[in-house]
Amino acid sequence: MVNLKAVHRLWIVAGLRVPYSKKKRRSGQGKPMGGHCPLFPNVTWAMDFQFDATTNARSLKLLNIIDEYSRELLTTTSSRSITSNRVIELVDTLVAERGAPRYIRCDNGPEFIAKAIRNWAEE
Repeated sequence: MVNLKAVHRLWIVAGLRVPYSKKKRRSGQGKPMGGHCPLFPNVTWAMDFQFDATTNARSLKLLNIIDEYSRELLTTTSSRSITSNRVIELVDTLVAERGAPRYIRCDNGPEFIAKAIRNWAEE
């Protein structure tokens, strides 16, 4: 009979390691996201910007719009500058193709809090 501490010491001396297995969390479809849980496709869209730089150090802005239920990338666009009017054009195009979502989730970036976006959302 040996206890766990002795076995652990022998493993250390032998240079053996047991990989630490972390419990896997469920991710993906139907996972609660904030105040509500997307249960069907085309219910909640998420919009966000990513920033990068070209080799000559000029900034590049990317707008990604995804469906939160299916994690499908609905559209992506890149440019040096993306204005709130350009965001509205892209979302209008998506709504014409796929229908309007019930919710649109975004951060408080200057393009998303602009008056043009608020007016568009009210309409």
